[in-house]
Amino acid sequence: MIEVTRLAKHFRDRKRGDVKAVDGVSFTCQPGEIFGLLGVNGAGKTTTLRILATLIKPTSGTALIDGADVVTAPDEVRRRVGFLSTATALYGRLTAQEMIEYFGRLNGLDEAELHKRVEGLIERLEMDDFRNGRCDKLSTGQKQRVSIARTLVHDPAVMIFDEPTNGLDVLAARTIVQFIRDCRDQGKTVIFSSHVMSEVARLCDRIAIIHQGRMRVTGTVAELREHFADDDLEEVFVRALEETS
Repeated sequence: MIEVTRLAKHFRDRKRGDVKAVDGVSFTCQPGEIFGLLGVNGAGKTTTLRILATLIKPTSGTALIDGADVVTAPDEVRRRVGFLSTATALYGRLTAQEMIEYFGRLNGLDEAELHKRVEGLIERLEMDDFRNGRCDKLSTGQKQRVSIARTLVHDPAVMIFDEPTNGLDVLAARTIVQFIRDCRDQGKTVIFSSHVMSEVARLCDRIAIIHQGRMRVTGTVAELREHFADDDLEEVFVRALEETS
């Protein structure tokens, strides 16, 4: 479902000169799988995910989402992808329901299908009590439910999560984690980045460690623990960076 081949994103920075934010990254992710992307800040995780979501264009390489190229067929990719990040803001003057409806219309849903999808998501995410509340008045947890709903309203086959629990309280983070599990159980293709190693260990079927724009090591959690002879995933992560630096 996701096929990434020698993906690169380079740019010019006035202070640092030529920066290779992503440098020849390759991986695949299949339906019903959660693929975890790990790395320190600035490693290239977010840039990679933004390329997959068609928010930025790569310098070179290819990325296919269900056969659609992120550069030559971005509209097709967007129909197939849902992108969730704590950095994605809501429009404060819209109500929770209006926000979901807005994204449904952006994704081309007709009014009958939109009504059905919105009502189903409001029920599933237990949003009825605040469906008419303005987004700027909602709690952090409520805002995250709105973000989940607007991400899922067009029923995308591929879900991309960029550090979705960053800065959230325990209850809000648990909602996101359960949502990610639900996506896998529904057969969706899921790619997930996080700094929280406990989340990675619980959720991911396979993980890749990216550092300085390059993929350093890939495998299941069990395989990486065995390779580095350590059950502590945080220690595995640190040793992987040391071994490949």
